[in-house]
Amino acid sequence: MNTTSTKERRALILSILQDNKEVSVTFLSQRFGISEVTIRKDLNELQRRNLVLRTRGGAVRIPMTGAGKDTAVESKRMYNTAEKKAIGRLAASFIRNDETIVLDAGTTTLEIAKNLDRFQRLTIITNSMDIALELLRYNRFTIILLGGHVRLTSHSMVGPLAEATLRNFYCDKLFLGIDSFNMEEGVSTPNIEEAHLNQNMIEKAKQVIAVCDSSKFNRRSFAFIAPVNKIHAVITDNAVSQEIRAKLKEAGVDLYIA
Repeated sequence: MNTTSTKERRALILSILQDNKEVSVTFLSQRFGISEVTIRKDLNELQRRNLVLRTRGGAVRIPMTGAGKDTAVESKRMYNTAEKKAIGRLAASFIRNDETIVLDAGTTTLEIAKNLDRFQRLTIITNSMDIALELLRYNRFTIILLGGHVRLTSHSMVGPLAEATLRNFYCDKLFLGIDSFNMEEGVSTPNIEEAHLNQNMIEKAKQVIAVCDSSKFNRRSFAFIAPVNKIHAVITDNAVSQEIRAKLKEAGVDLYIA
């Protein structure tokens, strides 16, 4: 008979993930001698607390992003891929022909770039080398890649040159990739230059749409970007908590679930 308390079991799950990149529901069920339903509840709660990332059959340890520390884009692509693809498809439906949009650098905004087949005329501004390369395959859009120096971890352009270029434009919609979304302290990112460029993007956009999977909520990174009231809409996945949903509604931010 299993005598481990819920709190102890969840602590042990985190301990197991320190030594293993990924664990399955089946393995944990057998390890603790409890049902898979209970294990799924454990993993869902640990994800809600931003301690693990859920996968289809289990969970993986969350990539560590301490103050001022970036996670390489190659690592970010491994996490929450299904959620990011769904968010990208939904976000693309907000775009209209002939609009000027900004796609901030990020793995979720890259998914938006992959879903623009139905459009004929768009002007797209981005600071992401990966997004610019993805957009080239359409062979019909006006693509503006902001200048600046390249951040190797994110393949993005930042700095005074990028900001100076951006000042020449206004845009209909900004799709802002989010590293950390905190209802009390706003949106933030590990990199100061990225944060400053994002602030400039927000000032140039008629509508600011944050795109992020649910693991990004209840986090705070090193560099502040903007308070929540600068965000007009959020597109995320269904795992976002009821508490966050209620707070977004109270703040007047439109919420869309992919």
